[in-house]
Amino acid sequence: MPRFYLDAELVVGQQLSLPDAVVRHIQVLRLNAGDAITLFNGRGGEWQAALSAVMKRDAHCVIERFDDVSRETPLWLGLAQGISSGDKMEFTLQKGVEMGVAVFQPIAAGRSVVKLSGERADKRVARWQEIVVSACEQCGRNTVPQVLPILTLNEWLAQRLEADIRLILSPRGDKSLSELAERPARSWLMAGPEGGFSAQEEDAALAAGWTPLKLGPRILRTETAALAAVAAMQAVWGDYR
Repeated sequence: MPRFYLDAELVVGQQLSLPDAVVRHIQVLRLNAGDAITLFNGRGGEWQAALSAVMKRDAHCVIERFDDVSRETPLWLGLAQGISSGDKMEFTLQKGVEMGVAVFQPIAAGRSVVKLSGERADKRVARWQEIVVSACEQCGRNTVPQVLPILTLNEWLAQRLEADIRLILSPRGDKSLSELAERPARSWLMAGPEGGFSAQEEDAALAAGWTPLKLGPRILRTETAALAAVAAMQAVWGDYR
């Protein structure tokens, strides 16, 4: 069933005029009056609705019931990702949502090819948030992860995080996930951009209490590394068990 995100309060029995972006999607899918759709607002649960009218520029629906459905993993996992170029960053965000990441922190690292600041940075974060919402529509999540404002690595390391374990992908790691901790309630993973973090950046992270994690003997691309680690963490501690 088609799923659509609405940033609004939703109530059973409510009649809604759907926003332009949803109307365009409905038209692409060639939906008609009477067809069923699912709505969610990112605050938990989902609403089943029926289209009451589909016109050239407008579409309306009636909310019929609320389902208190959660598809969140028991492992709360934040991903701090060194900003990578173009579609690589977008791919990481999209697949990270599908794999259960709860929040994304973009990191402006020394080797980040893309340099963002000011209004350009704000627009890019807004674009990344749109990608996250779209991924939630596709994968069935009803809680929308937040993409936080871009920070430098030093700014990020100065943050006080509530986490049972903080992992940084690094060739210096020498323990498996199962050896690092019992099943954590909250965890953070940090992955570098193209070329990884510099030795100085890794030193700073380790000094700040981050634990190095190595994923086998092979070198992984930035868009592979974080997702492979997320999958491994879900397999050991999350809902891939």
